[in-house]
Amino acid sequence: MKKVLASALSVLVMLGALAGCQQDKKAAPSAKPTESGASSAAKKDAVNLTIWYENDQKIGDALQAQLNDLSPDVKVTVQRKDKMTDSLKLVGNDPQSAPDMFFFAHDKTGLYAEMGILAPITDFISKDSLSDFIPMTLSAGTYKDTLYQLPIYFETQMFMYNKKLMSTPPKTTDDLLKFAQSNTKNGTYGFVEQHSTAYYAVSWIHAFGGYIIDKDAKPGLNLQGTVDSLKYHKQFVKYQPSDGDYNTMTALFKEGKAASTINLPNLAVDAKKAGIDVGFAPLPTVNSTGKQLSPYAGIQGVYVLKSSESGKKEAITSVLKALMKPEVGVAMSKITNDAPANNKAYSDASVSSNEIVMNLKNSADTVVPMSNVPAMDVMWSVTENMLSTVNKKGADPTTEAAKAQKNALSQIADMK
Repeated sequence: MKKVLASALSVLVMLGALAGCQQDKKAAPSAKPTESGASSAAKKDAVNLTIWYENDQKIGDALQAQLNDLSPDVKVTVQRKDKMTDSLKLVGNDPQSAPDMFFFAHDKTGLYAEMGILAPITDFISKDSLSDFIPMTLSAGTYKDTLYQLPIYFETQMFMYNKKLMSTPPKTTDDLLKFAQSNTKNGTYGFVEQHSTAYYAVSWIHAFGGYIIDKDAKPGLNLQGTVDSLKYHKQFVKYQPSDGDYNTMTALFKEGKAASTINLPNLAVDAKKAGIDVGFAPLPTVNSTGKQLSPYAGIQGVYVLKSSESGKKEAITSVLKALMKPEVGVAMSKITNDAPANNKAYSDASVSSNEIVMNLKNSADTVVPMSNVPAMDVMWSVTENMLSTVNKKGADPTTEAAKAQKNALSQIADMK
């Protein structure tokens, strides 16, 4: 009897197992599509972004290297674009021709903002997240209280000298003038600069309380401070080559025929390569005003095109967050010898040990970002015509400043 029961139970177990297998086979087809559907939902298509730049190829390559880690979710193509300003001016008429982002100097911010092609950076990242950035670099890309540029690095003018020809750099402009008077002879000069170029002369104008143009697009060429700077600065021009040409001035320093100069970092690099023992010092202070010479600063950074804001916001945000990292500023500094915008980059030994970069960093509180208002475009030539007439032809600074101011106002009115 027990054997019969055992056999019956065995049969029942086998039948149950077979039934279970059949149920599993029936259930299997419906289970597989569900798993497949979940997998394909999780696997998103990559978002492709294009960033234009106009700088040296090495800068583009460095940007690309910093963004490659965003793949496969976000694929970024950093593309060199010649005459980028002209191409960007066409974006309003043909948004499809535009990149998603571009890397450029800050001084065209107002032009592009007025064209309506820029998206505020704060649409993607909060301003609070930029607390590690040098304030001056953030103000540079701000137009009408809106931040449009994520700053990456900046450059400005530096006081550099030949240690063989100048043992102690001057602390004041009067001291510099005395040195120039005593050391300008037989084809050598105590101090040289591009004295009649607006970009260089503005450091003197700022130190006297004047300006070329303000944030409200009002020219300041006839201000008392501007006129005073022209009068004082003429004394230095007497002890320099009259043309004030870039090639002349930089060649004199690189050839060891000028003891000191005010210029950009690349001249220091070239002079060192030429065998000059280059020293660096803070820009001298004007005795009568107590203010340090205060040159323009140029800030390079990233912008977002408004046409790319829709549908790509998450991807663009990830790019901006990647470029906010201090490692980006470090990488750029190694290529350009310019100063990172992110303060945390200066913890890196390659940055903190670079004398040129640290000299730039130390000037961040006194330099003035180039004006980013569209009207600045007309101010370069107007200002340089004034400087040339005063410095090279001996014209009266007060009279020429009044003429230049009138000319500037007329040209700005014509832009509207």
